[in-house]
Amino acid sequence: MSIPAQMRCVEISRPGPPEVLVSGMRPTPRPGTGEVLVAVEAAGINRPDCFQRAGFYPPPPGASDLPGLEVAGRVVALGEGVQGVEPGDVVCALVQGGGYAEYCTAPAALCLPVPQGYSLVEAAALPETFFTVWSNVFDRAGLGPGESLLVQGGSSGIGTTAIQLAKALGHPVYATAGSPEKCAACESLGADRAINYKTEDFVAVIKEATGKRGVDVILDMVGGDYIPRELKALADDGRIVLIAFLGGSKSQVDLAEVMRRRLVITGSTLRPRSVAFKTEIAVALRERVWPLLDQGRIRPVIHATFPMAEAAAAHALMESSAHVGKIVLTRS
Repeated sequence: MSIPAQMRCVEISRPGPPEVLVSGMRPTPRPGTGEVLVAVEAAGINRPDCFQRAGFYPPPPGASDLPGLEVAGRVVALGEGVQGVEPGDVVCALVQGGGYAEYCTAPAALCLPVPQGYSLVEAAALPETFFTVWSNVFDRAGLGPGESLLVQGGSSGIGTTAIQLAKALGHPVYATAGSPEKCAACESLGADRAINYKTEDFVAVIKEATGKRGVDVILDMVGGDYIPRELKALADDGRIVLIAFLGGSKSQVDLAEVMRRRLVITGSTLRPRSVAFKTEIAVALRERVWPLLDQGRIRPVIHATFPMAEAAAAHALMESSAHVGKIVLTRS
């Protein structure tokens, strides 16, 4: 495949609202040691892309300033030392940035095969959410056999992934969402009970559903004043794992309750972590999760697709929170 010297891309012209995303041209990147070059057919949109566009989430040192953390397409070139990936392979990949473009470099170790029967649009919706959910729910929070999970924001891309994955692995799952329609969507994906946070008290519902015990793990994207309420919804020895703080980065916590009930509040960000760290997650996903995708037991929920030139409209939809599942950009 001929690789052009220049490629189309989506640039952040300045920090601001979705309209600051503009079409541009950049030199086509070259893969470095341990990297591959992917001809991008589809790129998933994630909240961190919106934060970066708004000026609140700068890319890590050495990463592309173009937004986009997950891509799917065909490998067209290899950097030095690459093993296990060949030109022509169709892959989906987790990247540190640069996904909103016709070409994107990706660490070879973070390239995963497109599951059987999947379109490239569906494959592009996998890496960021599955790496994030596995790392936080199963590694960091240690959701163990028989333990239960509460997913805050169950209708989001992360939420729909967490619900399906935890349910497929045999866990009781609860989720919050902001409308009856979104709650129904969560339950259709496997949630034992979806809670409309606008009309119901999730603490009371969880206590009733679990016989006053509470859940073992809470995946939280809200933070703020949700934290003290979440402590009440936890079982003894329970864990809260934070991956965002849409409701604010500060909270008042009763430390006596944390100590008395042996509770854990933790969290992480994935983007700045090393390739070696992410490679361990990729190995676990390939062994534990990709067979479930191949079997059709889990499937990403695609709410909408937009051509790359309409990235601003895609970001506006993301920030409206009107979607259920993932929003994906396509090459054309």
